[in-house]
Amino acid sequence: MTDHDTAVTPGWLDWYRGPSTPAFVLPPGAVDAHCHVFGPAAEFPFAPERKYTPVDASKHDLFALRDHLGVDRNVIVQATCHGADNSALVDALHAAGGRARGVATVRPDVTDAELRRLHEAGVRGVRFNFVRRLVDAAPREALEAVARRVAPLGWHVVLYFEAADLPDLESFFASLPVPLVVDHMGRPDVTRSADGPEFARFLRFVAANHVWVKVSCPERLTVSGPPALDGERHAYRDVVPFARKVVEEFTDRTLWGTDWPHPNLKNHMPDDGLLVDHIPHIATTAARQRALLVDNPLRLYWPEEVR
Repeated sequence: MTDHDTAVTPGWLDWYRGPSTPAFVLPPGAVDAHCHVFGPAAEFPFAPERKYTPVDASKHDLFALRDHLGVDRNVIVQATCHGADNSALVDALHAAGGRARGVATVRPDVTDAELRRLHEAGVRGVRFNFVRRLVDAAPREALEAVARRVAPLGWHVVLYFEAADLPDLESFFASLPVPLVVDHMGRPDVTRSADGPEFARFLRFVAANHVWVKVSCPERLTVSGPPALDGERHAYRDVVPFARKVVEEFTDRTLWGTDWPHPNLKNHMPDDGLLVDHIPHIATTAARQRALLVDNPLRLYWPEEVR
């Protein structure tokens, strides 16, 4: 691999170093249900077909952030820059000592032995990415085949798509034989009303199917901010009505995550401590906070611990 091959994408924003200590104290057992590891590239090379090359963000960096924020466990999601080589993910899961679960990327020709290996490492789902600027379009037949392969393991499918594409994808999603988890609320257009027809369609889709929703990534969805920087504890006000509505309507099917190290952000890199302080704005009672941060992710990722 040449130096050019590992050159970071021009304009890439490094993750926030030295995050603040959150004012909001997370409940015991809280789970960061959406985060990533990148490389390190010298140990876990990025996929040749990747659309971006990030700054390294190792398992050690992730676990240090976990402990600093007061998070108990992580769900580590395979990043598109690693393609279907889940080596960095599996390595992080083994190093976590039971305190992490994983969401992998697999192809239809994955072997049963590889699926067993991933399951034993702690993988409990696969991710289907429909955001065109991040991945080449995957044929639906291939994704359907993957869903059928992982269904006997009790895994789910994590879906990443943009709100405008839901009408074209909805019937396909509903046909999949596994539970579904939607990343980042299906990326709504937050310049529109949370009570408007576009978001109402998303909420109907969630209600009609076995769907969980991550109320994550306000820093990715926001248009007017303000950003989670410089002590701002009322960040991303334009996203709050959307996330709050999802938490209130689907209290037992919502998840939260940092999205650390925040790949492909263009205009700012948030302070992860202030992202924790965003939680009480979207989960406004202790009961909703506990469901979002503890009970729901345990049911989905550590069901053997739920009595």
